[in-house]
Amino acid sequence: MAVVMTKDESEKLFRLIDANLNRLKEGIRVVEDCQRYIFDNPILTKKLKSIRHKARVDNFYELLKYRDIVGDIAKSSTKSEKNRANIDSIMIANIKRAEESARVLEESFKLIDSSKAEDFKLIRYELYDIEKHIWQN
Repeated sequence: MAVVMTKDESEKLFRLIDANLNRLKEGIRVVEDCQRYIFDNPILTKKLKSIRHKARVDNFYELLKYRDIVGDIAKSSTKSEKNRANIDSIMIANIKRAEESARVLEESFKLIDSSKAEDFKLIRYELYDIEKHIWQN
C-alpha cells in the first residue's frame, strides 16, 4: 500500500532519514574503532564495518538537499552527552545510538520502501547481537 505524502511531509521525512542515517553510521564507527584500536578485536571490528557499509541508501544526494543544520532545534548536546566515564560508557552510548537510529530508519522506510525497512530492521538485530557479545565476553 503506497502512502501519499505532501511535498512538505516527504522533505521532512528525508531530513529525518538523513539525520538518522548519519547517527547510525557514526555510532557504529565509534564502537568499531574501540573494538579495533582499544580491544584489538578483529571479529567484531569486521562485523561492525560490514554493518556500517550496509547502512546506506541509494538516494544519498537527494537526502542532502533536506539537511538543515542551522534549523535543527535540538543540535546542542545534553549534559550527559558531554561526559563519558570510560571506554565502556562510550561504547554503550554509541551502540544504543546506532540501535535507536536503525529503529527510526526502519519505521521511516515503512512509508516509502518496505524492503529497505526490513534492511534496517536486520541491521538493528545485528547490533543487538554484537552488543551482547561485547559485554558477555
